[in-house]
Amino acid sequence: MKKELLMASALVSTLGAASVAEAVTATTSGSLKLGQEFDSPDSGTDTNSNISNTNFSVSLSETTDGGTTISSSFMLTNESSGAPDDDNAIKLTFSDGSALELLNAGNASGTHAVAVPGAAGEQGVAGTTTANAPTGLAFGAASTALGVEWHSAADFMMDGLKVSASFSTDDGAANTATANVDSSWGIGATYVTTAGDSTVTIGAGVADSESGKTGTELTSERSGMHVGISAVTGDLTVAVGFADGDTVADAGAIGTSTNSPANTQVDGSVMKAGISYVSGDITLAIGATSGEAKDSTTSGVAGLTDDAHDSVGASVTYAVASGVSAIIGYTSVDIQDEGATSNTGGSAWYVGATMSF
Repeated sequence: MKKELLMASALVSTLGAASVAEAVTATTSGSLKLGQEFDSPDSGTDTNSNISNTNFSVSLSETTDGGTTISSSFMLTNESSGAPDDDNAIKLTFSDGSALELLNAGNASGTHAVAVPGAAGEQGVAGTTTANAPTGLAFGAASTALGVEWHSAADFMMDGLKVSASFSTDDGAANTATANVDSSWGIGATYVTTAGDSTVTIGAGVADSESGKTGTELTSERSGMHVGISAVTGDLTVAVGFADGDTVADAGAIGTSTNSPANTQVDGSVMKAGISYVSGDITLAIGATSGEAKDSTTSGVAGLTDDAHDSVGASVTYAVASGVSAIIGYTSVDIQDEGATSNTGGSAWYVGATMSF
């Protein structure tokens, strides 16, 4: 409780010292995605479904007389998830370019994960599995809602370098049968330079956290590292990233085996690579992901065989008009669960359009 009161006091005093102006500038953005997805699982019946995703976001910002910008945002509607997105931080951007995020700040390690090109579209292979191989570079980064994240100004200590650090403490949420993050920290950095005609970006991060389940701390929590590099040469972007660490998964009622129980600790790694090329109004993209992991019980009984998730996807996006794009995308997924081929893989196509403002 003492930590929570100290953080709340810091938030109030920081905002009070900033001398907030009476008016706030609001800007809006949103998108509408309409299309058809065709799913072909390795087993079962081929299906197709209509995709209709909409969102409407509001960004709020104002600058004080002292030069500090106070900003935040919220998503008014998000029909793809069925609920508003209100987990946004209050961000203070200072006159020197540094920034501080208060509450819902996230983990600084994930902030600096390099963006790897991949297939556009809403295609996805449906299926339920206890395989827990990771697919994202920031899978080891965790945080609670009661956290802060600091960002340096550009060219921190050297040209092209930006760094971030974050910390979150126990938000008071009860540790139930599903593992819950109690605290976390993270550090990340991004370095941008040039090499000939290319702009090269290197991103890296490390994170750690503590988690509990029904009053017991786990033997291994969400933690890990990631590193990635991207190069942009004219209209061509090439990127690759690697991450290694631990995470926690909840397989629910389908987790029945010793090595894939309902609640699992996952020791995994993932490699991602992608290429995108813009030619006039057309953007071509292709991406691949290869993840592997061993999962174990939350009491530390280690898994003996690997889970794996391998996917490749490609897309063609055509800019029909300003803010309007037509998309054709394809993704193929192969999944292994406990060393055996899972029937939850397959392939999927997507044909649709996006309108955004």
